[in-house]
Amino acid sequence: MASRENPLKHRQKNVNATFETYSVDSTVVEEKLFGHVEEEEDVDDGPVVFICGKCKLPIGDSESWDGSEDGQNQIRLKRVTDNVIVGKENRLCEISKRAACLVVDLTCRGCRSVLGMVYSSTPKNMDHKRFTFCLNVADIDSYVLGSASQMLAAEGPKEQPVTLEYRGTVEQQLTEMKMLVLSMAQRLEEIEVGLQEGCDEA
Repeated sequence: MASRENPLKHRQKNVNATFETYSVDSTVVEEKLFGHVEEEEDVDDGPVVFICGKCKLPIGDSESWDGSEDGQNQIRLKRVTDNVIVGKENRLCEISKRAACLVVDLTCRGCRSVLGMVYSSTPKNMDHKRFTFCLNVADIDSYVLGSASQMLAAEGPKEQPVTLEYRGTVEQQLTEMKMLVLSMAQRLEEIEVGLQEGCDEA
């Protein structure tokens, strides 16, 4: 029986590795997603978003994780987004010579590619798979929230190196400003004296 591990407790930094688009064992995918607690207990990556391998529409996330299927290259989710269309026609699917199931196909709303299936009728030993969304690993990709690392350089005003020439220019500007302020203060004083004299004469 497939494992039902909690995705919040079992995460690994290499979660953002894109699923291979050819013969991949689903246990490898589960290890990539959730890893081993013994190896890295302090890892707390963000949730994994599953997207259509063809048109990249989001189809689900690891918060709805329900397990994986050994040897069938499938993962199971309890919930998916509205971008996944659940078929209406049942079809017979033979898992082995002794096990046949009724399934409906899951297709992507964006590109109409088949993403997986829902088992509507199964033998007793496969009851855990019924009415969950079984997605084919080969048909989906994944993305870890918070895994983006590329940033633009924060470009502020370009700083000019402090050279003797630059320092001299600044000092000259300060001197000119000081002289302007003194001149304005002197002019203001003259105006005040003129006003005072005018008042005295009156």
